[in-house]
Amino acid sequence: MLKYTLVKTVLNLYKNTLIKVIIPAHNEAQSVAKVVKDIPDFVDEVIVVDNNSTDNTSYVAKKAGATICFEAQKGYGYACLKAMAYIQNQSKSPDIVVFIDADYSDYPEQLTSLVEPIIEENYDFVIGARKKLLREKGAMTLPQRFGNALATSLMRLMYGAKFTDLSPFRAIKYHKLLSLNMQDKTYGWTVEMQLKALKHNLKYKEEPVKYRNRIGKSKVSGTIKGAVMAGIKILSWVFKYAFVKV
Repeated sequence: MLKYTLVKTVLNLYKNTLIKVIIPAHNEAQSVAKVVKDIPDFVDEVIVVDNNSTDNTSYVAKKAGATICFEAQKGYGYACLKAMAYIQNQSKSPDIVVFIDADYSDYPEQLTSLVEPIIEENYDFVIGARKKLLREKGAMTLPQRFGNALATSLMRLMYGAKFTDLSPFRAIKYHKLLSLNMQDKTYGWTVEMQLKALKHNLKYKEEPVKYRNRIGKSKVSGTIKGAVMAGIKILSWVFKYAFVKV
């Protein structure tokens, strides 16, 4: 009875809020269906962007209930922009857009924790912060931890930011997302969004979330080339926005 009451309360809270989830995916057939199935039922649509996969990512995602978009040009930003273009062509715009990875490292059911501050406290932008005490051992690689610490420290020093993480698990008001005019096509998407959120004076916060070891090998932090390229792109955005108006 208590569980039923809680579920009913949650559904009533979100019934007037249109939420869409974007999941960029490149060769994530092992995990993407788990992510899709764990997304809370109050979400209006789950959009998986097959980013030039060579496995059956799109098939298993569609079977799990997702809408599928295809983006041949590889890159995290390319995939996110494809999903945004799809949303812009729909007749009704969402209130909130949530981004989450396809590797099942995040807990999709914690999406509720990210959208609640937007709905109830009028935040514009919420990041799921992967706090150490909530992370599985080994879930974040050394390059990830170092890059996170360096980028967020620089943002704190240069912009007065309160970010502690560049986590891709995040929720943002749709009209605020559009106002950011996102441009990055590859590794810099997350940090670009955070820097532009600062420049646009968005009301933001972090919510602690759990984080586990991903399914499969990372295409970025799991390779030396990927980690180096991501690090260069992230730092270039941090310094670039010290001198650029947005």
